[in-house]
Amino acid sequence: MEWLTDPQIWIALLTLTALEIVLGIDNIIFLSILAGKLPKAQQPRARTVGLGAAMIMRILLLLSIAWIIKLTSPLFTVLGQEISGRDLILLLGGLFLLGKSTFEIHDKLEGEEGHASKKVAASFASVILQIMALDVVFSLDSVITAVGMVDEVAVMIAAVVIAVGVMMLSAGPISDFVDAHPTIKILALSFLLLIGMSLVAESFDVHIPKGYIYFAMGFSVFVEFLNLKMRRHQPVQLRERYREEEGGGRSAK
Repeated sequence: MEWLTDPQIWIALLTLTALEIVLGIDNIIFLSILAGKLPKAQQPRARTVGLGAAMIMRILLLLSIAWIIKLTSPLFTVLGQEISGRDLILLLGGLFLLGKSTFEIHDKLEGEEGHASKKVAASFASVILQIMALDVVFSLDSVITAVGMVDEVAVMIAAVVIAVGVMMLSAGPISDFVDAHPTIKILALSFLLLIGMSLVAESFDVHIPKGYIYFAMGFSVFVEFLNLKMRRHQPVQLRERYREEEGGGRSAK
């Protein structure tokens, strides 16, 4: 336990925690969009369960260090391009994110308006499964980076737990803000398209610096904040598959 008194370990813990939080921005955006498809009463539980399950999966990945390292080894070659297990996961995850984001944008702008029904509740499990599946993709690079930065698995796990705790505290306010502003929701879905494309590029060893992506996202949000300040009404009404009836009534459509 001598590593507990080592200043380098604490510096590594702070660095890894910051890394996990920054990389977790992607996860929070996707989680907010998915949880927003559920009835309002189920959304907090979906966010908590989704992030809790994601934390467990990240810890399991860290405990499987030998398997993680093998993921970077080439499995086969296509047109001179070596493909590893990590590349396959990033490619499939990126394509899923591109498809899912495109579908959600279409659904919000061109889809049918829905109302409360018992069928909606059945989607809770599918939302959690999608959150868990995408978290593996989002966290893969951060786990590999953590393995390269620190030798102590306990430090990596502590960083993940702290980062997920911060994400749990911020997921609710972020989700509420996204839901309250339709243009922000479409902007968030556009971010997911950008992230999906970067994952696909990464799977073919085309490295796009994360700083470029986060700068583009931050600048877009800044511009939209200016737009929100300049207008007092919401000119856009997005379609919702699940919408509570006024007065608390429920009906299926």
